[in-house]
Amino acid sequence: METLNRAARAGLSGYTPPTGIAPLREAIAHYYTQSFGATVDAKRVVVTSGASGALLLTCMALINPGDEILMPDPSYPANQNFILGAGGVPRLIPCQATQRFQLNAADIRAHWGPSTRGVLIASPSNPTGTTITREDLRALIAEVRARDGFVIMDEIYLGLYYGDAPQSALALDDNVIIINSFSKYFHMTGWRLGWLIAPESMVPAIEKLAASLAICAPSLAQHAALTCFEPEVMRIYENRRLSFKQRRDYLLPELERLGLHVPVTPDGAFYIYADIREHSQDSDDFSHRLLHEASVAAVPGRDFGPAHARHTMRFSYATGLDRLQEAIARIERFLA
Repeated sequence: METLNRAARAGLSGYTPPTGIAPLREAIAHYYTQSFGATVDAKRVVVTSGASGALLLTCMALINPGDEILMPDPSYPANQNFILGAGGVPRLIPCQATQRFQLNAADIRAHWGPSTRGVLIASPSNPTGTTITREDLRALIAEVRARDGFVIMDEIYLGLYYGDAPQSALALDDNVIIINSFSKYFHMTGWRLGWLIAPESMVPAIEKLAASLAICAPSLAQHAALTCFEPEVMRIYENRRLSFKQRRDYLLPELERLGLHVPVTPDGAFYIYADIREHSQDSDDFSHRLLHEASVAAVPGRDFGPAHARHTMRFSYATGLDRLQEAIARIERFLA
């Protein structure tokens, strides 16, 4: 807020370039190099009005009417709308626990058709919290490239990864289009600020679209976001990441103890994708009763695609540990 106030007092509230202010583009490029093992030129970074703005611009730049885009089932439902808005056709491919609920190279070989142009995946994923392995991602990219297609990678939750070292898809292939946001790891949800990283050849088209659709991302938010990358602030974010991991490590065994089984341990984001079949064959009914009888909110599986709709639910641990403990107590009473 102090940075925002200084920017406002300095009169920095006007339009910025459609691609964003240069210092922020440079900071994002440095962040990817320092944190995710990818060398990124700032000229490839476009600052957007949230990750939603980034995905909208990407889809409009890449997708023609009738183009089919492969997505995993389960996946975040709103992403389909950006494909539809560009005239494309989202095609959900059922993904199993054995593949971490992520698309793989075999899926590309099996489902790529005459109208398919690319894939849209997320790692870590909403709703599963799982990442795609480095080996699987490398093989998937190779299959898509062999078909002259494109890969859009949603890395919104990449900062909230609980393994040894997160790695961007850009570390494997420089032509993957990256979607990211200040909302999740950087805790700036209402500031509506995100970014995309695209091949340099795509940036002029994206810049024209950005200028027409939004002119620019919120200018004061851009200046405020520069503070995010200061070392002392990054330490705050790292401590916050560790608190999310602590919550995950509490909630996972508790859900298992209650018969809400988790087929794949999530290693990122703040979601747990649980199988409820020990208690119900209808996640809509189960989530409705859980909400109205126990005052615990969880999302039924159908929101994320039909493949696992009836027997899965997404639990979030974005709230505090004390509230998670209370939620477990309520679920236990509900199931008794």
